[in-house]
Amino acid sequence: MKILLALLFAPIIALAILYFVFPDRLVALGRGLLRRRGRMVQKSVTVDGRAWPYLEGGDPTKPTLLLVHGFSGDKDNWSFLAPYLTRDYHVIAPDLPGFGENERDPALDYEIAAQTARLKAFVDALGLDRPHIGGNSMGGWIALRYALDYPGALASLILLNNAGVRGANQSNLEKQAEKEDYNPLILASLEDADRLVAMVVHKPPVIPARLKPALYGDALKYRDQLDVAFWAIATEMRDRPLNDRLGEVRAPTLILWGRHDQLIDVSCVVELERGIRGSKVHIFEHVGHVPMVEDAGATAAAIRGFLARA
Repeated sequence: MKILLALLFAPIIALAILYFVFPDRLVALGRGLLRRRGRMVQKSVTVDGRAWPYLEGGDPTKPTLLLVHGFSGDKDNWSFLAPYLTRDYHVIAPDLPGFGENERDPALDYEIAAQTARLKAFVDALGLDRPHIGGNSMGGWIALRYALDYPGALASLILLNNAGVRGANQSNLEKQAEKEDYNPLILASLEDADRLVAMVVHKPPVIPARLKPALYGDALKYRDQLDVAFWAIATEMRDRPLNDRLGEVRAPTLILWGRHDQLIDVSCVVELERGIRGSKVHIFEHVGHVPMVEDAGATAAAIRGFLARA
């Protein structure tokens, strides 16, 4: 009986030790389990002298789905979605330069055209032939720009709450960013993480205090570099949105959005649907800015249905 009890409680004790003594290892364990569930493994490729870490899963002989994260995000933003996709698709999710485990250079050009050209170089380095390309937020803007700059180099376009287009209504983020020198997407401290998560996610989870250094440490460490990238993107968004170029998109397009997005207002959907001929739209009524995290199952179902037709 003692042995049985020891076996039953050993995992609980181990998790408790990790939580109280090694919270960073507990976060790493959770990340690894999530990748494993989605059959994703981390790899790296050198592109123009820069190492690009990326996640890859699924059969390379099946259609490729390239997924691009948003501002301050990384490749693991797609790990929630991967379990629903890797049995039927070859899934690739990189860290863009300036984010995740890629190079963090504040002097880098963070405008969307530059990041799009780097993404094309990454695609060429891996030898991907006309992948389906999806992106969230800033990554959606890059995916949209990819469809405009390299129209013959993708099979379809999937936009998830993408930036790069102006809607009729201002978002909460836009209203706050109008205040001089205030960047709502930059953390002031670990305690500030709850505010930021509540902006991004419609129903924010409770994050235990001991896990916050492991979860948000990089956001604080690279705060100045992220601030540089944010204002480069925000200025481009203000001065050069892509509304007038949407009619140039030729790839079959799926537009996914969370009704409660505080970063990019849902009114952008009207502009996208009007501008991209033949585009398909699905609005999630219970989701904010990151549908692939907030409801991975429903997001995957919409993507799979679209890709089956595309």
